[in-house]
Amino acid sequence: MFLLSPLAALSPGAAWARMPDYPAVTSGQPLVFPRDYGAHSSYRTEWWYVTGWLQTDSDAATATDASLGFEATFFRSRPALDDANPSRFAPNQLLFANVALSDPHAGSLQHDQRIARRGFGLADASETDTAVHIDDWSLERIADGRYRLNIATPGFAFAFTLAPTQPVLVNGAGGYSRKGPLPDEASYYYSVPWLQVDGVLKRGDDSNRNAAHVRGQAWLDHEWSSAPLADGAVGWDWIGINFDDGGALMALQIRDKAGGKFWAGGTLRAADGITHTLTPDSIRFTPLRQWRSPHTGARYPVAMRVDAQDVHLTLVPLMDDQEFDSRASTGAVYWEGAVTAFAADAASTGKANTAAKPTEKPLGRGYLELTGYVQRLQL
Repeated sequence: MFLLSPLAALSPGAAWARMPDYPAVTSGQPLVFPRDYGAHSSYRTEWWYVTGWLQTDSDAATATDASLGFEATFFRSRPALDDANPSRFAPNQLLFANVALSDPHAGSLQHDQRIARRGFGLADASETDTAVHIDDWSLERIADGRYRLNIATPGFAFAFTLAPTQPVLVNGAGGYSRKGPLPDEASYYYSVPWLQVDGVLKRGDDSNRNAAHVRGQAWLDHEWSSAPLADGAVGWDWIGINFDDGGALMALQIRDKAGGKFWAGGTLRAADGITHTLTPDSIRFTPLRQWRSPHTGARYPVAMRVDAQDVHLTLVPLMDDQEFDSRASTGAVYWEGAVTAFAADAASTGKANTAAKPTEKPLGRGYLELTGYVQRLQL
């Protein structure tokens, strides 16, 4: 995940004389809950990121394979402004949100975005627990541990409850997740896989005739850092997969300017609940098929092979056109898509192929994120 901040457009007269003292991410600082569910406003960037697969009751009843994907991400940014600025209108904290619905019947990603300054009742992110909102878009963790997600756009709306069924998945070394060879190229990072989704999805206008009860499974990431993307990197490939046996996999590969592996990492929770931290040399992303966006001209490896220690996967997208143009908020264009995971041949680890969609039973479902394919990310 990532965050870009078009601050010049928001505050052309801002005082830049004294930069904020951003805290560094360091090892040996274990995450503490429920405090770390909340915001960490002294750090430069932060995000709460929810993705998942859905099915309506009517499709489930008829065994129709009409799955949908959804995404809702709230970003918080502490701009490089002088903290001594006394103005109530100084954008000392910015909040962004990107939301999307992947519906194969629509043919392309439906998405929307928002940006607001923190305060004035318009936008906020709690320091004590997950409670972030921009106007009526919100993600909140309630007293019983469930999350509530509420999003309403002109084209679709979510009103979901997301119930954890597994413990938090702490990534890296106790939450210290490396993103490069230098120790300060890191974030604090945890995931919540296997969230059970229950709620109402509206498509089209907001009338009740377009409302459907849906169920599904989701994944939540929460990450915060002060470090920019390393100089030698241009973007990354990331997956969060819920396996049908109850396991979960987070894996990422940060790419260099030549498109190779600059850094990698991940966390695997096996079906028996045992968690394994994955080393950079145990992870490989290999493109299987490219898709050229008709919107931006960018080419994305929307079908991907991922080798993560002893796990070998072929990822197949729910649909090709899942590109998100967020230049009106975070400033980036990226591909964020629902994918199905199938078993890949372990004997051909790291080798690309052009095989069609596998015919065997899926191992799981999740999301694939592809960044830095239009231009280098500026964190």
